[in-house]
Formats: sequence, C-alpha cells, structure tokens
Amino acid sequence: MTGARPALVVPLSEVSRGDHELVGGKASQLGEVIRQGLPVPPGVVVTTQAYSAFVEGTGIAPAIAQALASIDPAKPETVEQASRTIRERFEGTPFPEALLAELSPAVDAFQREHGVAYAAVRSSSTAEDLESASFAGLQETYLNVHGTEAILGAIRKCWGSLFTPRVLVYRARKGFDHSKVRLAVLVQKMVDSSVSGILFTRDPNTGENHMIIEAGWGLGEAIVGGEVTPDHYVVDGASHRIVQKQVAEQAFKLERGADGGNAKVPVPVADRSRQKLVDERIQRLASLARVIESHYRRPMDVEWCADGNGLYIVQARPITTIPSGTGPPPAPRGGPAAASDGAEGERPLVSGFGASPGIAGGVARILRSAGEMERLKPGEVLVTTMTTPDMVPAMAQAAAIVTDEGGMTCHAAIVSRELGVPCVVGTRKATSSIAEGSPVSVDGKAGTVYAGLDRAEKAKVPPAAALAATDLGQHAPVTATKILVNVGVPEKAAEYARLPVQGVGLLRIEFIFTAHIREHPLSLIKKGQREELVERLADGIAKVCRAFHPRPVIVRTSDFKTNEYRGMPGGAEFEPNEENPMIGWRGCSRYISPVYKEAFLAELDAIARVRTARGLKNAMVMLPFVRNTWELEEIAEMMRAQGLKRSRDFKLYLMAEVPSTVFLAEEFAKHCDGFSIGSNDLTQLVLGADRDSETLGRMGYFDERDPAVLRAIEMLIEGAHAAGRTVGICGQGPSVYPEFAEFLVRQGIDSISLNADTVVPTIRTIAALEQRLKLDGLRRSED
Repeated sequence: MTGARPALVVPLSEVSRGDHELVGGKASQLGEVIRQGLPVPPGVVVTTQAYSAFVEGTGIAPAIAQALASIDPAKPETVEQASRTIRERFEGTPFPEALLAELSPAVDAFQREHGVAYAAVRSSSTAEDLESASFAGLQETYLNVHGTEAILGAIRKCWGSLFTPRVLVYRARKGFDHSKVRLAVLVQKMVDSSVSGILFTRDPNTGENHMIIEAGWGLGEAIVGGEVTPDHYVVDGASHRIVQKQVAEQAFKLERGADGGNAKVPVPVADRSRQKLVDERIQRLASLARVIESHYRRPMDVEWCADGNGLYIVQARPITTIPSGTGPPPAPRGGPAAASDGAEGERPLVSGFGASPGIAGGVARILRSAGEMERLKPGEVLVTTMTTPDMVPAMAQAAAIVTDEGGMTCHAAIVSRELGVPCVVGTRKATSSIAEGSPVSVDGKAGTVYAGLDRAEKAKVPPAAALAATDLGQHAPVTATKILVNVGVPEKAAEYARLPVQGVGLLRIEFIFTAHIREHPLSLIKKGQREELVERLADGIAKVCRAFHPRPVIVRTSDFKTNEYRGMPGGAEFEPNEENPMIGWRGCSRYISPVYKEAFLAELDAIARVRTARGLKNAMVMLPFVRNTWELEEIAEMMRAQGLKRSRDFKLYLMAEVPSTVFLAEEFAKHCDGFSIGSNDLTQLVLGADRDSETLGRMGYFDERDPAVLRAIEMLIEGAHAAGRTVGICGQGPSVYPEFAEFLVRQGIDSISLNADTVVPTIRTIAALEQRLKLDGLRRSED
C-alpha cells in the first residue's frame, strides 16, 4: 500500500494486516477476511494519512496537545473538558480544500460503483482490534448515512471520537500514548440487516472449544450496546453440531429510519419469541468463522449480519481475554445456577450469563445512566440495565458489574474481561431485585449474584498467596518443560510477569520500533538522532527486563521484511522493492550488510546499555532468520565489540527457521547456546508454501503438523541435544493443537514460549502429557 505519496483513500479489498498503521485495526482485519474469500460488504478506507492531513492542514494539533496536557487522571472533569475541547475542534473545523478535493470524489465514486444508497461509517483506530486490547465499541460508528456530504461529516465525527472520555480513560489504562494513536475511517455499503449478532470461536468465559453465537433482530448495535438480550447458541467446535439454544424474547429492534439513521421499532408479536437464526444459518456461520480462526490461528471475535441474500462478516478481531481456567461453562438462565440452591443453601438474588470470571463483592450501586457515574465509589458493585462505552471510567473502578440486559458478547462482557472485573450480564431483573446499597457477592464465572459478602470473602486469600490464586492461574502445575511467555509491547510486562512462567521466550524488538519509535532506524540515524533511537529501544527492553528480573528475557533482534520497513516513515529511501520479501533481505543478512549495519549496531548498543548501565543482566539475545554459520561469525564480532560476549550470564540463541539450521544443527550449535523453533517460517520453507498465500492456506498446504515439518523439528532437537544445546519453540501451535504439544513433549523439547492468554491452560495440558508419558514408561518397564 505504500507509494510515492501517502494514500488518502484505499479500497477495503486491497488492504491486509500489514497495512495496520495506514488503515487501522478494524479495516486491516476485514481486509484479511476478504482475502480468505469470505463475504464482506464492499468499502473504502479513509486512511490515517488523511487523518494526519486534516490535523496538520487545519492547524488543530497544538490545541489537541494542549487539551491532552491539561488532563489530571485523578480529576474526571479534566478528562471531560479535554474531550469536549478536542471533539469540538474536529467537528467544527472544515476540511482543508486540498484534502476535500481528494476525499469527496473518492466517496462519490465508491457510492456509484457499488450502488450505495446508505453507508456505514466506522472508526478504525491504530490502537484497535489488537490482541491485547479490543477497544470494543469505544470509537464511534454511524449507520445508514446517506450521501457524500453526510458521509464526510460522519468521518470528522469519527476522527473526533478518538478523544471521547471513555477512549481516553481506556487508552491510558491499556498503556497507549494518546499522541501516537491515529484513526482511519471505514466507509462500507450498509446491509439492511434482518438479523445480526456476534460469534466467539472459543467460549470467552471458559476457553472451551465451543463457538458462542448471539443473534438478535435488526441491527447489531442493540446487541453490542446491551440494549437487548439476544438468542444464545452454542456450537461444538469440532463437529459444528448445535449443542445448546436459548431463545430470548425481543420486544424491539433497530432498523433504518425513514430518513436514514437508526430507528427503534417494535418487533412483531409473532416474532418476539421466535428463534432469530435458523439452524442452517447457524452452521453456515460456524463454517465461516472456522475459516477466519484457521487463518489467524487464534480464537476470534466475529461480528456478522444477514439479509435476504445471505450472511456477511462485518468485523473480526482476536479475543483479547481467554481465561486460564477450563472449568464448567456458565449456567444458562433457567438452568442450574438459576434453579438450584447455592452451596450454602440459599438461592441467588439473580442469575445470568457469567461474562467475566472471578468472584468479588461490595455495596451494590444502581446506575440508571452514564450521567450517574460519580455515584459509584471504588470497590462498589456496578448494577445497571446495560453498560455503555461512556461508562468505562466507572467500570474500571467497580469491584464487579451486573446488568439486566446483554449477552456474552455485549459491551459490558468484552470490556469487563479486559479490565479483569467479574461480570454477570443478562439477568433481566438485577436493577429491580438488588437493593441499592446492599452488600452482594458476584460470581462472574457461574453467572450468579448472592446477598451478602460471604462468598466474596471466602474467595479471598492471604496477601502472601494473593498472586498465586488470581485468575492468572498461578496454581498451575509444575512441568519438566520450561514455560516462557511472549511479550509484545513493554507496557504489558508487569502484568505478564505475574504469570507462572520462567521468563520471556520472545521479546520482538520490532514491536518496540512500531509502538515507540515509529520511524525507520536509518532515517533517525541519518537525521543525527541515533542516541534517541538507542535510548528509546533501551527504555522498552529495560521495562520488560525489570518486570521479570531475575528471570531471563530473550530479546530477538529486528526481523522486519523490506515491505514492512518501507511502510515506516523514512523507510522508502533505504528499502528495495522485493518480489518475495519473506525469503529476501531479512534477519541476519541485514546485520552484516553495509547498508543496514549501523541500525543493527544501535540495537546491540541498546541491549548492552540495559545490561550494563541499567544493571539488568537478564537480557539475552536471539538472532532471527539465520542462514549460514559464516554470517554468525561476523555478527559475533560486532556483538563482542559492544561487550556482548557469550558467557555464563549472557546467552545467545538462534531462531531455527531455515532448513540449513536443521540439517547442520551441530555446526550451528558451535555459535550459540540454544535454538528456538520459528514454526511459521520453518513450515513455509520445508513445504515450499508461502505463509502469506491465501490460496495455499485455504487449500490446507500451510500446516506445521505436516509430517515433513515434524521430521525437521525432530532432527533439530536430536542434533542440538547431541551438541549439548537447548531447543525451544515460540508460537501458538502448542496451545492450539494439543497433538502438536504432545509431539514436542515426546521429542524432549526444552521450553515452550506462549502468548499470555494461553499460558495456564497450556501448562495444564503439558503437565497432563508429561504425567501420561511417565505412566506409559512405567507400564512398559513393568512389561
């Protein structure tokens, strides 16, 4: 998507995950869905370059900075005032003429080409739909917008929604820098939905292999906003058999108004208690979602809608929180939680869907609207008909959340899971059955609310053991296989350090580039900003090393491909155009190149400073995409010059991604202390299957469980162990495929590094495997 000049408007069908910084999270994910051949309403993206052109061309940037600087986190009114000031600037400032001259014809052309009578205008932020934060429902969406002028007005409103109070609070809590987040806007042809909803490819409350589908009449905004309680369908993840259906009564729906916009209308009496989505469409939707999950190789949250012509996918994002436990699913309304006595003989006050696990208690505070948020004191239980995005500040300080309406995919459910706040939704009568000011205990996993604080008090543990009993799952069993965690952005390090892991198996330095530096390193060096580059890299690395100290943190040096580097500001000057960057100028070949060498030395300088000036000796190094031993010799010289010499307290690891490291493992072992399998690249190069090829992916060629890939892993472990070196793996494979985890354990893998949300369930899987292998060995010895 990069070119000689910034792209202001691009077709949705041409974007992908690699364009995240240009088109934002929502649009980049939908572009990937289109590439899988799935049905998505046509659209165009007004890019982050257009956002920047508006901010710079109108001169409102200083006013934005001044308003943000005035925020005092302890004073909510300063957040409100800053938000109001910034949004008024966006909505009251006309487009610069040059920008309008490009946007208006592009929007006109899109409407003509696709016969668009009404459009959906949707925010797509660069800090949205990430694995660590979904920003669910926080930025604005405008539906049933008619005509170019109205669409352009909605675009300005979307830009302004980047600074609503709820977004400012949520972004600060998640560690995002307000000044570095930008917004693209997705304009799509509006589907006149008869039914719509949300689907989780895994149960978000238990992590079980069940798909959760929620469906309601009309537009999906009513479901996401918690205004209606949807139908709830459970589909077995393996067989796609429908195993549970709960049909909810729906009295009203949202549909297109006579003059555009949304109108709330009654549902015909005959349809109010009718199943919203017929069985055939439930199974068809499950099939579409499975393709999406297979592509992303992780559990996904999918928004969908349907009209008389078929089903459409309108959003896909990673599920940002999969709990560590794998206990029983939440009881349905009218099921065990609602119908049977509690453990101590009393019945719950109310029951609903367990939307966010955990048990907490406090004084119940009933809020009728976001305008009453100030009544909620920290540690109280928020009880409301439904939460809205404006309530995020209150949700963040609540001990627990209980709602009348909503399902497991509503705003309250998604945000409470990300905030780590126990939540029960869809109780139907919490606001009328729970007395204002009364003490209650909320069980966010069972979906129940009881009078009194007994249950909440019994769920507490002594301070010394507090961390061990949180929902992070520190009661996980001990394994012979070392379990490490992958860290993306440094801001998550303190949270992940509480996990029962033995260190960080993968800290990608390029994530620090994209999150904190956002400019090509050679561009910064050319401008005389090398020292700033090194210090900012060192800051990010040190933050992770400090959180995990003394546990090791393996820092993988940069592995951007040329197409990724070209997309960074200043990158076009230094990066060639390659036909196949996946096997081009990347990894170690960059480091020894005279063109890139200075940038690599800056990375080494940053790591050395972390170990020396900041005293964090737990920082180790891993080199990616190693092809030959002679390049390692040259790199080792560079490292030694920076004081990074292999020793008892400094280890050097190699990514095993290229088959040459497999065939010559004992030779490569002379240059390192261990290997880490990069299963995606190894699979790509063993099978000759481009990992970016959507065609091969759909046909099933790209699979790390292929016998040839398993044989390569087996050979590497044999060769490395023969040379006295360790072998680990970093990636989703062992957590997604239990049989792959079993293969690795059987082969004697030394360590497995996982994404944070899969750590505890995978530990339990591996512990069970190790125990079974031990018992199998004992049986064989007895025979």
